[in-house]
Amino acid sequence: MKNRINYFKVAPEALEKIMELEKYVKKTSIDRKLRELIKIRVSQINSCSYCLNMHTKEAKKLNITDEQIDQLINWKETTIFTEKEKVALELAENITWISEKGVPDDLYHRVRNHYDEKSYVDLVLIINQINMWNRLAISMGNKADH
Repeated sequence: MKNRINYFKVAPEALEKIMELEKYVKKTSIDRKLRELIKIRVSQINSCSYCLNMHTKEAKKLNITDEQIDQLINWKETTIFTEKEKVALELAENITWISEKGVPDDLYHRVRNHYDEKSYVDLVLIINQINMWNRLAISMGNKADH
């Protein structure tokens, strides 16, 4: 990977904290496949080719189908995702576009119909974590290795 600055080297304490959060989100009760779908969808929104490439490869390792990956952009119109997955994807979009969409009470309650308090917090952390990685990758000039 080529980037403008080796931020792991320049700011090791900060990246250590980010990696600690990464370890936490990997241990949550949120389904691994759903975590990858969220990471792909958020990376699509943010146009982060580096993260899109990485998480698409990871999704395929988890046996997420090409159809599911291809349909992420149209998740609202497809029946390929469950209601539980759809509401998590909606939350991911709203948090990613927080200044435009926010997280209205209606969405919060629909998410909570499928996820308990702890899972809700974990979803928010997963979504924020991939948004942070996207922003780091894009601002540091990371490009997808093919």
